[in-house]
Amino acid sequence: MASKFARLLTGAACGLIALACIGPVQAVDLRFTAGEYSKHTLPFFQKVAKDYEALHPDVHIQVEVAPWDGYLQKLTTDVNAGNPPDLSIVATIWVPDFASQGVIEPLDGLMTPEFKSAFIPSFFAPSTIDGKLMGVPAAASARAMMVNLDLFKQAGVEPPKTWEDFYTAAKKISALPGVYGFGLQGKEVETDAYFYYALWSNGGDILKDGKSALDSPESIKTAAFYKKLIDEKLTEPSPTAYSREDIFQMFKQGKLGMIFTFPMLIPQIKAEAPNLHYAVLPFPTDLKPSTLGVTDVMMLYSASKAKKEAWDFAQFMFQDKYRSQFDHDEGLLPVTKNIVAQDYYTKNPDLSTFASGLSYAKFTPTIKNWAEMADITTRALQGIYLGQATPEAGMKDAANQINGILADQ
Repeated sequence: MASKFARLLTGAACGLIALACIGPVQAVDLRFTAGEYSKHTLPFFQKVAKDYEALHPDVHIQVEVAPWDGYLQKLTTDVNAGNPPDLSIVATIWVPDFASQGVIEPLDGLMTPEFKSAFIPSFFAPSTIDGKLMGVPAAASARAMMVNLDLFKQAGVEPPKTWEDFYTAAKKISALPGVYGFGLQGKEVETDAYFYYALWSNGGDILKDGKSALDSPESIKTAAFYKKLIDEKLTEPSPTAYSREDIFQMFKQGKLGMIFTFPMLIPQIKAEAPNLHYAVLPFPTDLKPSTLGVTDVMMLYSASKAKKEAWDFAQFMFQDKYRSQFDHDEGLLPVTKNIVAQDYYTKNPDLSTFASGLSYAKFTPTIKNWAEMADITTRALQGIYLGQATPEAGMKDAANQINGILADQ
């Protein structure tokens, strides 16, 4: 009996020694970053990270959310300092630059058929570079026009269908006390996008035959139209002082008749301005319908020391229960098949207007140095809005600068 007990003790001791040799499970630290869509963004991703950590006690996830306007600079600084995150949600237009630097990991070898089949296939195109998948779609949106129905009623005018209608509506609404017909964004992120909606409708384009098309007659005509709105005081004073968020705030306050926006504004209005009577409409059309399609993607960094865990966490985030909450809270259009089939999207008149635009949406070019080109366009528009350059001179100068960048690529 004693001998048997001794053998048990010996076996237990050996087992303890073996465990001691193996040591504790190595903890894994992950850093995940995303642009800030709204006040919901940080709490949402923190909750998802907490849920993942509960199932994987050896993994600790640091979640960082940054305002979009300074987010690219933050990532660039981290990358240049040799301290990139493991995983990020970024604007798709940034991906070509990161890919050209070898900063991000191609995902083709990690993507399983099952995971890939969950997505709407067309959303993979913007982040496929030289035949390699450099990111998975993480958010999608389209743009549309939003109008204040009470102001239209007071002004005795119908919502516009053409740009001439748009001008007439802006003029009549601006004649009302204390309000402006059109909220024109003039600074920060997507200032250039406000210009593209009318440019595309006029039959113009951003690039043509490998060169900038900002010096085209259609482009100059569009810039002149916006300048006319400013000069006739049909916009808020000094548009170059107003960001996208500033314009949205004025609309919530009932001070603007028309704005250009994205689905994310809808939940904000319902929460902050529930008595605002609005409608979501397509952009005015002269030659052809237009809208901007926008995607953000999740990308994995090449320098990550925990690619396996980071990719596992990425797939965890795309479960239906998380995607449904994320898309609903942020007012985004779905990127996955199960969510887009929800009644929430198919039977909601506000969201269906945005979603219908995806059938004819254009995307900004996914080329290297696009962010720099967009900044050149923004500065040219600001100069025109401020009267520092004529529409013709401003657009031609912008085209020359962009062509110089394209020639060096």
